[in-house]
Amino acid sequence: MARLLIHVEGETEEMFVNEVLAPHLYNVGWEAVSARIVGNARLRERRGGIKAWSVVRDDILRHLKEDQGCYATTMVDFYALPQGANTAWPGRAAAAQLPTVQKAPHVEAQLDADVQQAMGPNFQAARFIPFVIMHEFEALLFSDCEAFSRGVGRPDLQGAMQAVRDDFATPEEINDSPQTAPSKRVEALIPSYQKPFLGTLAALEVGLQRIREECPHFGAWLTRLEGIVN
Repeated sequence: MARLLIHVEGETEEMFVNEVLAPHLYNVGWEAVSARIVGNARLRERRGGIKAWSVVRDDILRHLKEDQGCYATTMVDFYALPQGANTAWPGRAAAAQLPTVQKAPHVEAQLDADVQQAMGPNFQAARFIPFVIMHEFEALLFSDCEAFSRGVGRPDLQGAMQAVRDDFATPEEINDSPQTAPSKRVEALIPSYQKPFLGTLAALEVGLQRIREECPHFGAWLTRLEGIVN
């Protein structure tokens, strides 16, 4: 039985997995797909932001050891991924200096190496598939601005959304400063934007096929997950 646990950053990604990604993965052969918010996000005194790698790493290692027949992956935003001395995610600081197409793969390679080392030489390496979203979940929604605007109930914003999209070769290149990150651009257009609810509605409208066509890094991850059971 092919089982997949997706360690996600927050409720938005959790809903995306449950409502959009999991049904597709069931159709291609996975028998169990579930999302886990890393670091017990619902218990945080202050919501927002992902936990230190040491905390997330413990979650991942525990799951891989407890269920030795499962696969584990991550779904976290490159934007605002911790870089501090006590919270840093492997490779994140160095990735900031790399070209966009190398940023997420660099972090993913470092995460993979850390987990492989911790699990030991008998660990089946293919069971851990790290994935980092470039640069943020909302970037994926710009894959189809007509569907995005329709999904959030604001078809009048299609042009403004398309103007953002047209400034970049792919949605994954929409950058990650505190002023211009994908979610900040959405919030500037829709001050009442409710990330988990509206983000999921938009993703359902945009659809996985359109996202994978427009976002090559996301597409490669999805293809890899599909390949495990095909």
